Amino acid sequence: MALSLLQLVAFWLAGVFLHARSQSASLAARSAALQRQAEQAAAVERARIARELHDIVAHHLSVVVLVAGGARACGQADPETLEEIEHSARQALIETRRLFGVLREPDEETGRAPQPGISELPALAGGLRAAGLEVSLSIDGDHTALPPAMNVSAYRIVQEALTNVLKHAGPARAAVTVGCANSAVIIEVSDDGQGNQATPALVGGQGLAGMRERVAVFGGDLRAGPRPGGGYTVRALLPIGEPP
Repeated sequence: MALSLLQLVAFWLAGVFLHARSQSASLAARSAALQRQAEQAAAVERARIARELHDIVAHHLSVVVLVAGGARACGQADPETLEEIEHSARQALIETRRLFGVLREPDEETGRAPQPGISELPALAGGLRAAGLEVSLSIDGDHTALPPAMNVSAYRIVQEALTNVLKHAGPARAAVTVGCANSAVIIEVSDDGQGNQATPALVGGQGLAGMRERVAVFGGDLRAGPRPGGGYTVRALLPIGEPP
């Protein structure tokens, strides 16, 4: 009788061990898969950033060539013309330095569509309202003088954050604030939803992975996490100036 009981206990322990081992292997595989997804998302976002920066650099260099060629044809270069050439060349240099820090897939097609910016955020908010998400938007400060790459990235960060709200927050209201100061652009997107918004942050979801890549280009800071009492907040700081 005692021997049979010991055998039952041994079989039970063996079963528990095998189940725990199987569960551990399953969790490890899931974690590895999520890590691969996050890495793929980061690579895709870096490629898109590179395409955007390519277009911006090409634009500034085209301006330099056209203005310089016009000045040569006229046989004169007044101070305003030289200043415009200097400004465009300097801007192209700054964006080129950012471009060197971004991976670009060699077989990617280069997009030529106009890039969105902070000015297009009201249209973005309107489209999401039509999709059922209540969005309030506040833009403070002058964004027209921002470097083009930062203008595009600010739009993309808000777009991705609001998409996360739409996907994960359930019935919710979202508040977007964009502050443009002399030293930085500060973006905050908050919602009051009760859905499972923690999941993307904990596993490095694709939306947050893309936002991190954009913030890293400017040497900035990204914070994302649940709010006390429910909801979620994404806060990004983009320093204005040359990349570190």
